[in-house]
Amino acid sequence: MSSQPAVEVQDLRKEFIRRDGGGGVRHRRRRKRVAALHDVTFSLTRGECVAILGQNGSGKSTLVRLLSTLLQHDGGSAHVFGNDVFRRPRAVQRLVNRVSVEASFFKRMSPAENLSYSARFYGMTPRQSREAIPRILERVGFPPERRGEPMEDLSRGMQQKIALARALLVAPVLLLLDEPTTGLDPRSKLEVQGFIRSIREQHDATILLCTHDMAEAEALADRIGILHEGALICLDTADTLKRAYGAETVEAAFLAATGRQFEDEKEDE
Repeated sequence: MSSQPAVEVQDLRKEFIRRDGGGGVRHRRRRKRVAALHDVTFSLTRGECVAILGQNGSGKSTLVRLLSTLLQHDGGSAHVFGNDVFRRPRAVQRLVNRVSVEASFFKRMSPAENLSYSARFYGMTPRQSREAIPRILERVGFPPERRGEPMEDLSRGMQQKIALARALLVAPVLLLLDEPTTGLDPRSKLEVQGFIRSIREQHDATILLCTHDMAEAEALADRIGILHEGALICLDTADTLKRAYGAETVEAAFLAATGRQFEDEKEDE
C-alpha cells in the first residue's frame, strides 16, 4: 500500500460541447467540442499536499469534478488508491471528500442534518454522529444558534465552514479542495487553512488543493503545479519552480509560465 500512489492520473482528457456564436439569426449555432483538460498526467503520494494553480477557466474545477466522480472523462485514466475513478465510482466516493465554493448540500436541510446524512453515507453509526457533529461544528467556529437554519439561508463563508466540518467529520483519505477559502473573510480564511493542516496531520489525508491564491499554495503544499488552458505545464516544489523560471516569487513564476496575470479571469468549465 505504501508504494501505491494515492492519486495517479494519466493522459486525462475532458471535453465540453459549446455552441459557436457565429452564423447569424437564420442559421443554427454550430456546436463544437472544446477541451477543458487535455493529456493531464501527475501522481500524489499518500499524505502529500499538492496545489494546482490556475486561473478560472484553466480546468481546475473540471479536474476536481472528475476525481470526485461527478464527471465522466473523454480519455486517459485516473486512480485513487488503485481504484479506477470511472469504473469503480462507489469505492472512490468512500475515499474522497470534496470541498468547493459550490459545495453540494441539501439546501433546505440544516447544517446538522446535512452532516448526519454524510456521516451515514460514510458508515458512521447514529450514536457516533450525534457525538461528533456538535464537536466538529464547534471546532470550525459555527454559531450554535444557527445550526438549525436551512443551508440556503447561510452565507457562503458559513457554508464553507460546513463543507470543512463535513471533511473533518468523515476523515477522508483524499481531500479535494476547489478554492476552499474563496469568499471568506481574512480570519475565516486563516482558520480554514489551519483546518486543512490539521486534517492532514491528524488523519494522514492526501490533499489536492486547487486555488488561485499563491500564498495559500506556497504555505500549504509540498508541490505546486500550474494548470493553463487545460494543460498541466509544470509540477514541482515552490523553490524549484521559482528557479526554473528565474523568478523571485511563485506569482512571478506563474506569469513567466503562462504569460498571464490572475486578473485576466474568465469562468471555469
